[in-house]
Parts: sequence; structure tokens; C-alpha cells
Amino acid sequence: MDIQLHYEEYGQGEVLLLLHGNGESGEYFRNQIPYFSKKYRVIAVDTRGHGKSPRGAEPFTIRQFADDLKGFMDEKKIARAHLLGFSDGGNIAMVFALKYPSRVNRLILNGANLDGGGVKPSVQIPIIIGYGMASLCAKVSQKARANAEMLRLMVKDPNLKKEELAKIKSKTLVIAGTKDMIKEKHTRLIAGNIPDCRLVFLPGDHFIAGKNPQAFNQTVGQFLGMEKAAAIRPNRR
Repeated sequence: MDIQLHYEEYGQGEVLLLLHGNGESGEYFRNQIPYFSKKYRVIAVDTRGHGKSPRGAEPFTIRQFADDLKGFMDEKKIARAHLLGFSDGGNIAMVFALKYPSRVNRLILNGANLDGGGVKPSVQIPIIIGYGMASLCAKVSQKARANAEMLRLMVKDPNLKKEELAKIKSKTLVIAGTKDMIKEKHTRLIAGNIPDCRLVFLPGDHFIAGKNPQAFNQTVGQFLGMEKAAAIRPNRR
């Protein structure tokens, strides 16, 4: 791997890798780390070109990020881990689970999408416009080039087909907000095509982990075996 990914680590036990969304860092999971580190070795990783991780020279794509994660796990001698991915982090987790199934224990996909068509038009159209404008300016502006790279992830990636999801072998939780920017039918499409999958909707928008952390943590904790089923009452709709 051409770079060293920045990460923060807490707790002991089985490894739980936290993968943040577009333009963010591991700091996104500040409301999850204290809870999950009681039982797990929690590692929040900054994706290539995000947070404190360098950009490097390799392609800036979801598939490259998945390969980076594999390199990180090899470097840290992590044979298998639970993956909790949010938004683009969920997309990385999906791609990783498809490419490296033996490296994944349980898989949690929060606000993930197969392609740009899974995002509500009110959110996706401005992203597409912004990507086009940034791409035009990329040749003369380093800032525009960096912005175009970030926006491209939400326009062109991860470009997965629903049929591919049948190859995911890990027990999976798909979780999203009732007012998520990802279309509900798209979230249901993802969950419906993963063989061993549970689907949960929680009250809130795309950022339920930050805005509704108690319900989010308990739901994920239940899935991982930390919480009793009776303690959780999510809106499954």
C-alpha cells in the first residue's frame, strides 16, 4: 500500500472496524466508540484522502478504499473483523465483503447505496451539478480537483448490481433513517438481496448514528449480541 492510514483504537476483544462517510473521518463515530469499546477492539479508520490519512497516488475510488482496508488489516495482522460502515463507508464495507468474504465477521451497512440512483433526487441532483462544475475547474484549481474527487464517489461509485449482493456471506444488518437521503425502496432492495440480512429503520435522517446514538448503538449492539432483543424497539416499518 502506498500510504499509511490514520486510525484510532480503543478497547479489547474481537475487532470492530468503523468506516466513515464521504468527506468525514473516524471522528464521526464519537458517539459509538465509548459504547462498543466496552466489548470490542474498536478501530476507527480514516479513508484515503479523508481526515488525517494522506491521499497517495492510487485511484480515489470505493474499490481502492476496500483494497486499502485489506492492506490495513494485513498490516495490523487482523484476520477477521466486524465491519460497521456509514454511507460511503457502508459502500466500502459492501465491496470489501464481496471481494474479501473470509475477512468479515458481521457486516453493518448504515445508509449505503449501490449507485447514485439510490439517493433521493433532491440530494443527488445538486451533487451531480457540483461534480460537473468542479470537474470543469479541476485542470486549473487543486481545490476544485480535490472537490471533484470527493463528489465523484457519490456520482460514479460504488456501481454495484443487486445480483452481486447474493455473494455476501456474512450475517448482515442494514440500518437507515426513516427520513434518510437514501430512498427507502433502495435500502429495502439492498437488504432483500443479501441472503442473511436484517433490516431496521430508526427515526431520523441519514445521520442517525450521530443524532440518535442510543437507538443506533442498541440496535447494532443487539445485532452483535451485546443487547437483548427485548431492549430494542426500532421502527421496522
